[in-house]
Amino acid sequence: MSNNIIRVENLGKKYIISHQQEDSGGRYRYKALRDVISQGAKSLGKKFLKPVGKQMPNPSREEFWALNDVSFEIQQGEAIGIIGRNGAGKSTLLKILSRITEPTKGKIVIQGRVASLLEVGTGFHPELTGRENIYLNGSILGMSGVEIKKKFDEIVDFAEVEKFLDTPVKRYSSGMYVRLAFAVAAHLEPEILIVDEVLAVGDSAFQKKCLGKMGDVATKEGRTVLFVSHSMQAIAQLTKRCILLSKGNIQFDGNTSKAVQLYSAGQKASNEEPAYYEAPLSKTGNYLAWARVHTSEKEGIHSWGQPITFEFALHVTKPHESLWFSFQVLSTLQQPVSIFWFYEPEAPFRREAGTFILRCEIPKFRLYMGSYNITTWFSERRSETLLENLRDICPFEITMHKIERPEYQWESDECAYLEDAVWQCVEKY
Repeated sequence: MSNNIIRVENLGKKYIISHQQEDSGGRYRYKALRDVISQGAKSLGKKFLKPVGKQMPNPSREEFWALNDVSFEIQQGEAIGIIGRNGAGKSTLLKILSRITEPTKGKIVIQGRVASLLEVGTGFHPELTGRENIYLNGSILGMSGVEIKKKFDEIVDFAEVEKFLDTPVKRYSSGMYVRLAFAVAAHLEPEILIVDEVLAVGDSAFQKKCLGKMGDVATKEGRTVLFVSHSMQAIAQLTKRCILLSKGNIQFDGNTSKAVQLYSAGQKASNEEPAYYEAPLSKTGNYLAWARVHTSEKEGIHSWGQPITFEFALHVTKPHESLWFSFQVLSTLQQPVSIFWFYEPEAPFRREAGTFILRCEIPKFRLYMGSYNITTWFSERRSETLLENLRDICPFEITMHKIERPEYQWESDECAYLEDAVWQCVEKY
């Protein structure tokens, strides 16, 4: 007898992409009301008039297969990672498995209740309180009032929202939304738990807590977990089997370490240099020639608490005694995390022209697990002239780092501060 709890056969999802039409001058036409009425009349006529001759394709519409001929089987109690580049079809697959989206073709057989957490506030009614939404979500999952009441205290303790339990969830922060939504999905005992990248919204301690709970759900409670993440460290920590998607197809289905290697190799082959920036050749004057982030791992991946080095090459054609440089680390939500600046009175680029390398080393770089980038400023401090401001360059990722001391507690205010930075102005490049 088969233990398969999910079976997917030749699954496909097609979308129709509409394109704007250009006029004779090569400009995109604005669609006015008369165009909509005209198109409506034409489509009405096509229903009653039999077309004659060869039909021409419509250049304004294009078929796009987000998933095509995807097949796999998942057994009860497995924790499966689903990875791939943006646009690979990960979220589409989860939406179909969660019965949010209908497939275009193929067959899906699911045995058991499914709880999915695909985005902040999924399944919550904003006007209802946290308490009411717990019961609402439980009812949607097919749980009885007695079953929900039995798990109620565990859910509240895990989510840490007891103080706001009788507050409408529309007043919750995104972090509170996620904590409560995950707690409900994980504790109301669905046979299948589906979690998308939404956990990136939570703080580091909560991410660690969720990964531990998902591990318990699969190993101790014998339930099935499908986990989508761009954090390879989180995927490796939780799963032994991984499905790698590429352009709507399964590129690999098997051991997680092998899947992560293939994913990283694909990133490198696509000529993506996630932690590197280079100025265009047309740049002149005083500007940033290039920037690099030397992370602890390859492909712009950095382990929590390890040393990191930010490296910048300043091209100076007009030396000035008040030149100064600074940069800031920002999260993907554009929240500033840390700022560092270099203002050394004896710096050589203030006295002579050339290209000079600045290095900023952080001995212990401790940020929440997630994606980050940097913003730079190159200025003349005395005249308050901003020479160059580059935004969202050198993206990199912080992964969960395994702490050897079990008694160590994650602190919400731990990150890299100004006094942690060790600056160097290296010889002329």
